[in-house]
Amino acid sequence: MTVSVLNEQGLHARPAAVLAREAQRFPCEVRIVQNGDDVDAKSILDILTLAAGHGANLDIVATGPLAEEAVAHLAGLFQKRFR
Repeated sequence: MTVSVLNEQGLHARPAAVLAREAQRFPCEVRIVQNGDDVDAKSILDILTLAAGHGANLDIVATGPLAEEAVAHLAGLFQKRFR
């Protein structure tokens, strides 16, 4: 599922921490992809390496148990601007 970074400051430390923490709640593998860069959504440091700014489009990809639920939940975080 493709999501857009709506936060004015982009995907900085606080939303990256929220994203990683929420991804860790699911037993599946969750990846974030931007322009061919593929990182572990359960790792704050990996997420920060994307340097995803305001308006960036990211793909959330999950495989394994509860993958669809994980993608939907994480996409909701982007839509709510991590609030």
